[in-house]
Amino acid sequence: MKHVKGRGEVLFIGKVRVAGEVSEIEVFPEFSAGLEGITDFSHLIVLYWFHQRDNEKHRETLLVVPPRHPGAVEVGVFACRSPSRPNPIGLCVVELIEVKDNFLKVKGLDAWKDSPIIDIKPYIPRADQIPNAKAPEWTKRGPKT
Repeated sequence: MKHVKGRGEVLFIGKVRVAGEVSEIEVFPEFSAGLEGITDFSHLIVLYWFHQRDNEKHRETLLVVPPRHPGAVEVGVFACRSPSRPNPIGLCVVELIEVKDNFLKVKGLDAWKDSPIIDIKPYIPRADQIPNAKAPEWTKRGPKT
């Protein structure tokens, strides 16, 4: 395989080309074979890099007040989805709208234009849905992600 790298190295497999209510993800051509069978799924889990927060200040941030959740209190970055964190990795469940060659059109991606894509996984309800999951009250206000 052309892109086998050393242990611990993260490879970006694509990038966000268009950000918005409907976004477009480009999967780099050398990884496009990995999209085989993806249209069998209605939803995907997208892991991406918060490239605009990849700096010393944001990587050292450990306590935040989640800004998009009215009434939220200060919590640790591991207790929220702040983009400021030691490893600026984002995660989002998206609806797959369309696949054309190595481009995915998705709905619900909370990433910026040019955000590098780390990985894409299928959303599998049996494995990924937790019916009685517990979360603090403040998470019920604000955006889905």
